This record gives sequence, structure tokens and C-alpha cells, in this order.
Amino acid sequence: MKKAGDRNAKRPSDRPDVEPQSRQMTAKEAVDVEDRSSPRAPVIYEIVRRLGEEEMSRPITSLWWSGVAAGLSISFSFLAQAILRSHLPDSNWALLVVSLGYPVGFLMVVLSRQQLFTEITLTAVLPVMANMTLVNLWRLVRLWGIVLIANIVGTFIAALICTFTPALTAELKEAMLDIASQITGHTWLEMTFRAVASGFLIATMVWLIPSAEAAQFHVIVVMTYLIAAGGFMHIVAGSVEAFFLVLNGHLGVPSMITEFFIPVLIGNVIGGTALFALIAYAQVMKEI
Repeated sequence: MKKAGDRNAKRPSDRPDVEPQSRQMTAKEAVDVEDRSSPRAPVIYEIVRRLGEEEMSRPITSLWWSGVAAGLSISFSFLAQAILRSHLPDSNWALLVVSLGYPVGFLMVVLSRQQLFTEITLTAVLPVMANMTLVNLWRLVRLWGIVLIANIVGTFIAALICTFTPALTAELKEAMLDIASQITGHTWLEMTFRAVASGFLIATMVWLIPSAEAAQFHVIVVMTYLIAAGGFMHIVAGSVEAFFLVLNGHLGVPSMITEFFIPVLIGNVIGGTALFALIAYAQVMKEI
């Protein structure tokens, strides 16, 4: 027989030190959890890798005209900065405001899926790292070469328009010269390492976009704003400024090639490929 005291004993579910059995999630709750969860790193990797495969398979004509369009579009970063600069006084904080114009061209390029050289340094490298063959290496070199030349042609056309047409006021051109002059006066090593930082930021932007969804606008703005505010170097956006200086007699062609183009190109490739792509691949290579 049970003792009288046993009848008054608390059931396990009534005891404060015993947690009730957790219930199973409903199907709707499971869907909500899945929707609110960030994609795992292997998922992001696969999205970016497939994007790279698509880009390497595109026809030369499509790559060329998309690259030229990107070169023209990126020039609006330069123009937007100049517009802001022409309305601001000379002060220490002016750079932080002027840099807000820098993301304009990148928004136009990225959201319209135009071909930008520094953006594809990551997307095109991942498929090659996953399947290292001579065919894939050739496809990578082909993509890089076409897009880079097309981007430079586009930025040169934009610089010609800004210099030799009456589209811009004298005040605006003066502001553009002031901004463009900031790419000069640096050592070769300084230019290279500033370009490494820029290449890494652009590659980070590419990696963040698949999980950003509705926040893609903000990701592009934040990453590219840091490039301008930090004084980092971007081969395509910076080439508009370099060509503008050359066409206005403030920079020689040999100096543009040796002091800007070569070190910045090397730095962007290192930042976007050797650093970020290797890190991105390394963190998922055991899961794919």
C-alpha cells in the first residue's frame, strides 16, 4: 500500500526542477525556421560557382558588350562624386560625403548583371578551383581578358565624353580633376596594397549578395562606400579617373600604365582571387 504522504507528492510535471517534454514543431513552424535561416556556406559557394560557370559559357559578343556597358555605367561613380564635391566646402569631412556617390556606378553594374572585371575574379575562379583543367583555365583567361578590355574601352569612351562634349559644366570638370588627382602621388607598393583591399571588398560583396535577398542594395552600397572612403584602388572605376587625367593633360600615358594600371590590376586580382577565393573554397571544400 502507498503511504498517505505519497498521494500528496507532486507529479514529475508539477515539479519546478523537471522540464516538460518539448513538443514537436509543426510543418508551418519548420518552414518558417527554414525561411528565416541564413544559407549555409556550401549553399552560397554553389550559387557563386554556378554563376561563374554561366559567365564562362557566355558568347564572346555578349561578354564584350556587357563589359563595355559596365565600363560606361561605372563612370557614374566618378560623376556622382564630382557632383557632391562641387557643392561641398573644403573640409576634412567632405570626403565622407563625396564617397557616397561612389556606389552609384556599382549599383548600376551589379543590379543590371553587367560584366565587371573585379566582380568575376571570384565567380570565375571558383569553378576552376573545383575542377582544375586546362580547358577551365583557358575559359577563365578568356573571360578575364574579354571583360577587362571591354571595361577599359567603356571607361575610355566615358572619359572622352566627359572631356570633349559640353555635357558637363566647368565647375563639374574642375571637381572631377580634383577627385581624379587622388590616384596619383602614391608609390607602386601603396597602389598595389590599396588595390588588394579593394579586390577583397568587391569579392566579399559578391559572396554576401546571395544571402542578402532584399538587402542587396545595402550590401553594394556599404562595400563600395568603404572603397572610396578608405582611398582604396579599383582598376575599372579608377581607370575612368586615369583616362580623364590623361585627356586633360594632367597625367602621361606611360605613367598611367606603370603607376596606376599595372599595380592596381595586380592588387585587385590578388585581393579578389588569391585571398578571398582561396578562403571561400577552403572553408567548404570538405563539404562539397
